Parts: sequence; structure tokens; C-alpha cells
Amino acid sequence: MTVADENRQESRAFDADVARLLHLIVHSVYSDKEVFLRELISNAADACEKLRYEAIAHPELLGDDPSLRITLSIDADKKCLSLEDNGIGMSRDELVQGLGTIAHSGTKAFMDRIEAAQAGEGASLIGQFGVGFYSAFMVADHVDVFSRRAGAEEAWQWSSDGKGTFSVAPVPLESAPHRGTRVVVHLAEEAKDYLERFRLERMVRAQSGHVPVPIAVVEKPGEKPFELVDGAALWAKPKSEISTADYTDFYRSLTGHLDEPDLTVHFRAEGRHEYTVLAFVPGSRPFDLFDLDRKGRIKLYVKRVFITDEAEILPRYLRFVRGLVDSADLPLNLSREMIQESPILMAIRKAVTSRMLSELEKLADKEPAAYAKIWDNFGAVLKEVIYEDVERRDALLALSRFKASASAGAWRSLKDYVASLKENQTAIYYVAGDDIARLEASPHLEGFRARGVEVLLLTDPVDSFWVTSGASFEGKAFKSVTQGAADLTLIPRIDAKEEPPSQTDEAVTNFVAFIKETLGEAVSDVRASDRLTDSPVCLVAPETGLDRQLEKLLAGAGRLKVTAKPILEINPRHAIVVALASLGEDDLAFKQDAAHLLFDEARVLEGERPADARMFSDRLGRLLTRGLGKQSA
Repeated sequence: MTVADENRQESRAFDADVARLLHLIVHSVYSDKEVFLRELISNAADACEKLRYEAIAHPELLGDDPSLRITLSIDADKKCLSLEDNGIGMSRDELVQGLGTIAHSGTKAFMDRIEAAQAGEGASLIGQFGVGFYSAFMVADHVDVFSRRAGAEEAWQWSSDGKGTFSVAPVPLESAPHRGTRVVVHLAEEAKDYLERFRLERMVRAQSGHVPVPIAVVEKPGEKPFELVDGAALWAKPKSEISTADYTDFYRSLTGHLDEPDLTVHFRAEGRHEYTVLAFVPGSRPFDLFDLDRKGRIKLYVKRVFITDEAEILPRYLRFVRGLVDSADLPLNLSREMIQESPILMAIRKAVTSRMLSELEKLADKEPAAYAKIWDNFGAVLKEVIYEDVERRDALLALSRFKASASAGAWRSLKDYVASLKENQTAIYYVAGDDIARLEASPHLEGFRARGVEVLLLTDPVDSFWVTSGASFEGKAFKSVTQGAADLTLIPRIDAKEEPPSQTDEAVTNFVAFIKETLGEAVSDVRASDRLTDSPVCLVAPETGLDRQLEKLLAGAGRLKVTAKPILEINPRHAIVVALASLGEDDLAFKQDAAHLLFDEARVLEGERPADARMFSDRLGRLLTRGLGKQSA
């Protein structure tokens, strides 16, 4: 190294989030550390694919070495395992940015999620969060990276022991690959088993057997490389030649996940446009599923040449699907910007979306238990289409599954719900909230249970939006049980003998009017209820306007500055209401306290706080004092 090169050597501290990440990796206990090799191979394969793409416009980048490959080299004497690719390579700045920071996820929220997962499912941390290169530090005392970008006249070395700092320095060209990257993993004493050729071969075939780049291994210097993987594209093979294990291996190498796919869709389209699709529905929910910045994870190839992993092949509500599309029609020289506007790709996008929904529909019909698992993981995302895509709304409503008040925790389809409609029932009833246990205990359901009417229990935030978008199923509109009148009088109760009288006692009617006068501007109305059977009170939203849950969501997000005043419904047959209604004028102050306490009880039943905590405490104190006084007397 010359004096000039020494002056260009630089030592730097890791980005703070990378330092935390490395600490988690090195000091956590994993059930399987072998994933580090898969991650390094995935990075190398990506580098080769990027070179393939750049070489379309600049074929000189391939030079006299057009055959892309990945080579594993074992040096047992030095306890080193090297992985070299002849892909695109990295410049100095790319080494610093790529290996010294988390370019797209370097945030506290990202790290908090990883730490939370470590506490629950540490064994799947690497696959779940795709920490890639850093996984090498699970088995390494030290890692060196030698890289030369294709077409560059300089080579660089990145080095770190994973304990807080790294260095970047220029190296002679002969010390680096002529093009691409070499990662040298100096194995820790307890990890030296990874130098065994048999173990490495098994790991490569099991974890990375279907990457689209050949992989070879060299056990001794000067030895001829032995090819482990031929780089043949799995998606180009006939389905009859591909086993379930092959699909699973490819899914894991593609996604970095350790689970198995719950649904595999593999087909070739021929006709006006020719393309191949291999897509997977993951077996577990990714941590960033609801991240606003999350995009689809479908790779686009053109005649097996990788183009981009940012082509919006599937709509946002299918962003959990992983896989690829290989087109025979798109021109290879199409720019990434032009891709999004390509009429061919737009046609492919529509067809692939329809096929994915069709495959989900088939699974729902033939294997309801398997479909229920997918719905558990991704139902909240699929329901976004009901709100966003009017054209596909009916199809998604048919695919949707719900928990209901009478389903004992099982999923129910709308087809099943409509088949069980009661006499004179004209709507699909639902209650929305954020806690299913609270919804099941909601007083709003009492009148519906008394009549055997099922109520859908909606706990996903998107539910409060799509039900108000004009959606209906088989001619039945969706109606909230917490908004407007219940209109239950025409639906007979299960036990006709318990049918309450239709007329409300005059004293109770007067007491309802008294409550309304007492509460004043706190409510928009106070009225007798036909939806309550056991509870004395509940709150409902006015007939026009927003449902109670939707109003809370919008207000909490700052989207709604003024909220509607609720309606307080009173159970005219409840013992407490009847007793309060019978009190005379001498108990006026007590009745006023009771009116406010009933209102606060209704708020508490909805998970809210009393309107005025101090006044609530005072009124409750006076109520207890009165009760104790009567007991003493």
C-alpha cells in the first residue's frame, strides 16, 4: 500500500442502528445459525442480477467474462470461508453505505421491532427481518470484504470485527476480484465446522439450490471448482418436474424466510402476452405488513434477465405475496421508469391479480382450514380491496371471513351469514372496535342475541371504512348496531314467552325525558332502547353521520376536529331504571347524579373514560353514602 493509499484509509463507527443490530445478532441464541450462508449467497446472486441488467445498456461491463457465478472457497488452515461473485461489485461509497448503515430501515422503530421479535421468536430473526450481510457476524470473529465495481479502476477492502467500528481502504487490484465481491469470513472457534465441505454442500443445496446463478465450491487452492447449483431457473421448468420441497427451497432463498409458503401459484400465460409467474403466499406475517412505505415484493425478469424488484405487479392489498414474473414480451432495453407505464406490464398486472384472487378462492372452497390460516395472517390487508377497488369488491366480500357473535371464535363467510338470516332480517349487522373481547361483551348485542341474530365482530381498522363505502352482499346492506335505531321489533325473539311489553311505563318515559334534560348538550338525544335486554344503558351514533368506531379512528388521527354528540339509549325494563323512575321530587338531586352516572357507565362500557373524572368520583361517593345510610337505617 502506498503512502497515498494509507492517507485514503478510513476507520468509522457503525450507524447506531447497525451497532444495535450487530449486538442483537452476536449475543442472541439462534436455533440455526446456518442462515448466514444463505444471506451471503442471496447478496451475491443479487449482485450478479444487477450486472446482467446494467450490461444490457453497457455490454462492455461483462468484458471477457460473461458467465456469472458464485464460488465458495475453504481455507481450513486459516479458518476462513470465502464467498466470491463476479457480479456488479461495489465502490468505496457503496461499501460504506451498504455495510455501514441500514439504508432503508435505519430507524429506531425498525430496531424496536427486531428486539421485540428477539424476545418472542429469536430463532427466526434473520429470516424474518432480512438483516442480510450482518448475519455473518453470528459465526465470525472478523469479516473482510474485497470489492471492485464493474468497469472501475480501483478496488477496496471493508473490514470489521462487528464490535462497533469498520474500516475502508484501497487495495491493489490483484488483491480483489477482477470484478465483483469477495466476502472472507474469519470463523470463530465454535464455528469451524462450517469449513467441512460436506456440510457446506448440504447447506447450499438446502437453502440456495434454486438461485439463478451457478454456485461452485473449492476445497483447496488450485482445485477445479465443483458445481453445486447449475443456476437453472426453477420457474422455467415444467411443474411436473418440481417437487413441493423444491418450491419451498426456492421460496426460502427468494424471501429469506424460514417458514413454508401457505400457497404456491405457478403458471405460464400464453397468447397475446407470454410470461411465467411463480408466486407465494408466506406462512407468516411480515413485521412491516402495515408499513405505509411497504411496496410489493414481486421481482420482474425479462427472458430470465433480472430487471427490478420494484415493479408494481400486484396491487397494494396483495403486498404480502412474494415471487416473480418473467416476461417474454417486454423489451430488454426498457428503462425502470418506463416499466410502470408499459401497456404490456399493465395487462400482466391485471391478469396476475385476477389469477391470485382466483387461486385464493379455490383454496377457500377446497381447503377451508388452509385458507383460514391465510386469512388469519392477511385478512386485514385483503379487506382493503373492498374499500379501494369497486370492481373487485364482490369477489373479496365472498373471500372475506369474519368472527361473529354466535360463531364461537370460528371464521364465518358472508355466504354462511346470509344463509342464517332470521325472519324479517334485512341487513347484515356488525359492531366495530379494537378488542374482540369487549365487542363480545357489548350491550349493543343483547337484543340481537335475544332474537338469534348474528352480529359480525370487526376489529381491524380498515373495517370501519369499507362498511361505509356502499358495500353490500347478495342485496343485504351492512348496518352498524351502534348507529341509529336497531329496528328489531319486527324480528321475533327466540323465546316468545319472554317478549317484553311494547309500551313503556309512563314513569319511565318521564325519567327518560328527565335524563335528557339533565345531560343537556352532552348528548344529542336520550331514548328508550329495543336493543338492550340486560344492561341499563348504551351509547349509539345518530342515524346520519359516522359510526362510533370510525369517528374515534378519524378523531384519533387528527382527521376529525368536531365529533357528533352520541345518543344515550335507556333500557326501560331494567330494574335500576324502573327504580330510579319511581323516585319522587324529594330525590331530585339523587336522580340528577344517577342520570350522569348512567351516561358515564355507557361511556365506560365502550372503553372510554367518564366525561368528567372528578365529578364522576363525587357522584359515586354520594351514591355510596346514600346506600350505606339506608343500610344503617
